[in-house]
Amino acid sequence: MESKKDNQEPDYTKITAVLLKSRTGEFDVESILFLKLKSLGICDLGCIGECLNLERLDLSGNNITNLAPLASLRLLIVLNVAANRISNIEPLSGCESLQSLNVAGNLIPSNDNLLCLKSLKKLESIRLKDNTYNYSNPVCKNPSYRNILLEMFPNIKVLDGERVVGRGSDLYQLCKDIDDTIKAGMYKNGQLPEMPDCKPWVEDGYWEIKRSNNAIVEEAYKQFNDVLHECRLLNNRAAVVISQTERTLGGKKSTKAVNVLSKDRTLNRSLNGEFDVVWQPT
Repeated sequence: MESKKDNQEPDYTKITAVLLKSRTGEFDVESILFLKLKSLGICDLGCIGECLNLERLDLSGNNITNLAPLASLRLLIVLNVAANRISNIEPLSGCESLQSLNVAGNLIPSNDNLLCLKSLKKLESIRLKDNTYNYSNPVCKNPSYRNILLEMFPNIKVLDGERVVGRGSDLYQLCKDIDDTIKAGMYKNGQLPEMPDCKPWVEDGYWEIKRSNNAIVEEAYKQFNDVLHECRLLNNRAAVVISQTERTLGGKKSTKAVNVLSKDRTLNRSLNGEFDVVWQPT
C-alpha cells in the first residue's frame, strides 16, 4: 500500500540539487548551461548559485522575492525572472556577463533601483514591461522613466522589446510614429469613424490555383495508347518473321541470321519490359 507521502507531487518551492539534476539530466550541477524552471511555484532559489557555468536561466512565473543566490553566476548571459515578486535586483550586479534581462511583471519601484546594473558593461537588453502579457513594474508608471533609463544606460540597444539603437532602430521609430499618428487621426470625438468601402487590388479568383485543361490530358492519353497499339503490332509481325526464319534455316543458322534473330529478340524483350507485351514464337 502506497503511503500518503508517495502520492504527493514533488515539492518545487525550493531549488535543490536533486531538482536541478532531475530537470536537466546532468549529474554535476556545474555542467548545467541552460536551465528552464518556469511556473513551478519556486520561492527559494536554494542552491542555484552552484551552477557556476550557467549561461541561460528562465525563472519566470514563480514566487521569487530574493535574487541573492544569483550573484555568483558570473557567466550568466540571459536571465528571465518575469512575473515574480522581485523589488530588489542589486544581486544581479555580480552577473558581469549578463546581456539580456527580463524583469517585467515584478515590483521594482523606481529608476534608482536600476542603478546597480550600470556596472554591467555587456548589458544590451532590458525589459521592465511586456504589453503582450500585461506585465509591468511600478517604475513604469513614471511617464519619463524610458528617457531616464536610456540616459542611465547609454549602451542599451533594446528596451521593453523595442530596438533603440543599432540597425533598424530609426526605421522602427519611424514606423511607430506613423502608427501612432494614424491611430490618433482615426478617432474623432472619441469615436471611430466609418471606413469607406475598399475594393480588392485584384479580381476575384486571382489567387486560385489554375487547373490544367482536362481535354489536353485526355488527348495526350489517347495518343499514347495509339503509339502503344502500333508497338504491339510491330511486335507480333517481328514474332512471325523470326518464326518463319527459324523454320527456313532449321538447325543450320548462319552467323548473319543469328545476329538478326538476336537483335529481333532484343527488340521484343525491350517491348516486353516497357509495354508488358509477351513474345512467343508460333
